This record gives sequence, structure tokens and C-alpha cells, in this order.
Amino acid sequence: MLVRFFFLLKSAGVPVSITELLTLLEALKAGLSDASAERFYHLARTCLVKDERHYDRFDQVFAAHFKGAQDLFALLQRELPADWLARMAERQLSDAEKAKIDALGGWDALMETLQKRLEEQRERHQGGNKWIGTAGTSPFGAHGYNPEGVRIGHAESRNRSAVKVWDKREFANLDDGVELGTRNMKLALRKLRRFARRGAPDEFALSETIDATARSGGWLDIKMVPERHNVIKVLLLLDVGGSMDDHVQTCEELFSAARSEFKHLEHFYFHNFTYEAMWRDNGLRGLGRLGGDLMGTVDIMRTYGPDWKLILVGDATMSPYEITYPGGSVEHWNAEPGNVWLQRLMKAYPKFVWLNPQPQARWRQTQSVEIIRELLDGRMYPLTLSGLDDAIGALS
Repeated sequence: MLVRFFFLLKSAGVPVSITELLTLLEALKAGLSDASAERFYHLARTCLVKDERHYDRFDQVFAAHFKGAQDLFALLQRELPADWLARMAERQLSDAEKAKIDALGGWDALMETLQKRLEEQRERHQGGNKWIGTAGTSPFGAHGYNPEGVRIGHAESRNRSAVKVWDKREFANLDDGVELGTRNMKLALRKLRRFARRGAPDEFALSETIDATARSGGWLDIKMVPERHNVIKVLLLLDVGGSMDDHVQTCEELFSAARSEFKHLEHFYFHNFTYEAMWRDNGLRGLGRLGGDLMGTVDIMRTYGPDWKLILVGDATMSPYEITYPGGSVEHWNAEPGNVWLQRLMKAYPKFVWLNPQPQARWRQTQSVEIIRELLDGRMYPLTLSGLDDAIGALS
């Protein structure tokens, strides 16, 4: 059974190995699951899943593998009237009374009976031994007792006898196709960091001091080294306004994460596409000119050398004329097409990527996205966990 489960996880994209499977078998042999379905679920997930982004896939495979749970998922999502599961009284049973309560006889019988109850029940029940309800001995409901049941309508376990607790997957939003939060962005961007010791020697070097003291015959010889710093330099260019208003929160989270992870970070804004100038302050953009709040793109390339990593962020959604024609910008007359300026940036910064917060499934529906992807030689990535991982790889 576990071997089939192992191969199902691999086919679903969960990177599980024989080592993890052997770990699970050893844990089961040691009795760590304690003959509890709920504990087995958590034990299996702990042993087999190394990255929280795969929790959702694991839950789906777990439900599908253990005899029809996934088929029952739609039934369990049926909304039951709240008063059916209202906590009116919590029944307290003695050990002798609990011993007299029989389980239905296994998973198949439990699931088949639950389906019948969902189809037949028409009103709330409390304290009984058959219907979905509360404070009873029925296998279905909450706040009662049954040696083998399905907990419904209650977030926490009391008797730890529920066979099915994964009917609502808690980690669906951690799959690697979802948009990032600030914490996950920090973890992803951290892979780009590279540390070096530069500057004044102001940090005590223990191992070097021990070595120098030993070589000097026991006379203390203190050694100092420069502090380690992240030496990666990032130039972040952010599209603002228009359709990007839908992605403000995601871009703010990316900006915040980048600020905390990179000591050397410079940022500029543009609207829709890169032209001859960009700016730092959106509030002052309309009041300025080159040399004020606007900075020429040529000056940016001269100020920040080719050792900087270039990250452009935008949904790439615009009129194709804004990319390919002089005067195509919606805000000003651009003497040169936007694609000319993008090619200059790509030449100035060999390490570059474009992060697109728009769902990747929509890219082919937008002509401008396809034009920009071709200009970038394919180095456009979705602003998701997997997309950011790929982008970091291209920048490294």
C-alpha cells in the first residue's frame, strides 16, 4: 500500500525519494503513528514532504490513495445547516460506555454510510448514534465519541479517532504556482545572495587567532577580518499605473523582500515600458524633468555598471505600438521605440530577468507579452515560487 502511495506522490510532482519512504517505514515500525489515522497522516507528511509548497499535492494524493476519499470530497463540501452542528452539549462517556460503541467496520463502510446520511438527513440531530450531529455516538459530526468517525464542523480533535480530517486542505495556497507573500519572497531571493569580506577588519577571527597564537609559541596574536556582506547588486525596475494597479500588493511585497535581503539595491519606476527616462518618486514624476526627479536611462546604465543584476517587474500588457513604434508611448512622445531601450538595458546588464505578476496562463492571450518575451530571449518568469526560483537561476 505504501509503495503505491510513494509512486503516486512522485507522479503528482512531489519530490519524494526512497530515503524518505524508508524513514516513514522505520517510524511506523517504532509505533509513532500510534494506530491513529490522523497521526499517520501527519507522520507521513513529515517524513515524505520536504517543502511546504507540496503540502497541497500531498493532501490530494493522500485522499485519493486511501480508498475514495477524493471522490467523497465533493459530498463533504456540501454545506450543512449551521444549527445541525451547533455545540449544544458535550456528552461525557465513561470508559465502559465507550467500549460498548462499535465502529462501522472500516473505511469503505464508513464512507458508504456517510454518503447515505448526506443524502437522507433533513434536520439537525444531537446526542444520537446514527445521523450527522453533535454530542452523540454517531460516527459523523463533532463533540461526541466514536472509535472510528469522520469529524465534521469542528476544527480541533478531542478523541483523536477521526479517520478523515483532510477534507479541507489547509495548505492549498502554498503550492508553487501561487503568488508569493513577503516571507516566501525573502526565502527565494536569499538564494541569490553571495557573501564576501570587504572593508575594514573589524570582526574578531577566532580560528585565525588560534592559529597565529600557536605559531607564535603561545603569545596571543589577535587577528581581525572584515565583516561578511552580501555583495550582490540589484537594479529593480518596476512598472506602475494602469493594469499594474491590480498587482500593487504583490509588487510591494517583492520590493519589501528585496529591501531586506540586498544591501545594494537601487530602484526606478516606469510606465508600461522602458523609454529614455525613469523616476524614483511617483508623487513627483509629473512635476519633474531630466535632472530632477527623472533620470535618463543612459545615465542609469552609466551609474550602475554591468556587475548589477537587472530585474524588471511588469505585467507586459500594453499596445504593441508602445514597444515597436516611435511615439508609441501613451504618455509622451518617445523618439525611439521602447524595444530599442530594452535591448540597450539587456546589453548593459548581461544578468537580467523580467518578472510578470500576471498568471502565466494568460500570457499567450496578450500580443505584447509575446513580443516582450521574444525580445528577452524567453527570460520572462511568473511571479510565483517556481517562477522566482527559475529567475534566480538565470541571474546567478
